[in-house]
Amino acid sequence: MSFRFDGKVAIVTGAGHGLGRSHALELARRGAKVVVNDLGGNVDGTGGSSEAARAVVEEIKAMGGQAIANGGSVADPQGAQSMVDDAMNAWGRIDVLINNAGILRDKSFKNVTMEDFRLVLEVHLMGTVLVTKAAWPIMNEQEYGRIVVTTSASGLWGNFGQTNYSAAKLGIVGFMNTLAKEGAKKNIRTNAIAPIAGTRMTEGLMPKPMLDQLKPELVTPGVVYLCTEDAPNGFILQAGGGRFFRAQMMENQGATIKEPTVESVAEQWDKVADMSKARGH
Repeated sequence: MSFRFDGKVAIVTGAGHGLGRSHALELARRGAKVVVNDLGGNVDGTGGSSEAARAVVEEIKAMGGQAIANGGSVADPQGAQSMVDDAMNAWGRIDVLINNAGILRDKSFKNVTMEDFRLVLEVHLMGTVLVTKAAWPIMNEQEYGRIVVTTSASGLWGNFGQTNYSAAKLGIVGFMNTLAKEGAKKNIRTNAIAPIAGTRMTEGLMPKPMLDQLKPELVTPGVVYLCTEDAPNGFILQAGGGRFFRAQMMENQGATIKEPTVESVAEQWDKVADMSKARGH
């Protein structure tokens, strides 16, 4: 079985380094034409240069592929639109969108500023929304699209010092869940990746031996599969170190109380909390 993207066009945000670079290179190896987007800033979102995106474009061209660099910010509506415009002007369609761009402003909730909180939400959550919004009409008209959004274990399960990042990443899951439903009738499938990888964003969070075992290239095969014609829809894929596994929201049978009081809820709490017969959505 071979998964090719000949004739297809992909946009990958945050593709100048790490996971995004790995995704862009693999799509290009398999025949996709790629818009390589990267603002070129630091991990905290400061600064900016299109040099990183251009370097990845040169890598793709060196292997015989086609790519163009884009230095727009995902958090800016004009920047988001510029990626779509570049793809359409060059190749006339958009088949794949991987929303990967992100920043970190980690501090405990006690110490985080509202400026840092909002900025992380704007880049991760609204950045995903803005680029997807720009590509959505084209995918609807084509009646084809594959969208991958990037969530995180921090969003799914929480992580100390990352209230802003966790809120953004779980918000992305909610966005994906609904987008998967809205796009299904037009053959637009939307899925989420929760990567575990050694990148610029995680090098301060993990010891070096762990980083060495969690190369971005070990996540990319799962992401690229989510971009294929056979992709599922509304799936949360966790991946890292060569392991691929599903995350899912669950609900249990719970307890039905005719005239609930605080006391009766407390009495039935074991039933409320029992997940032994829980079902996923």
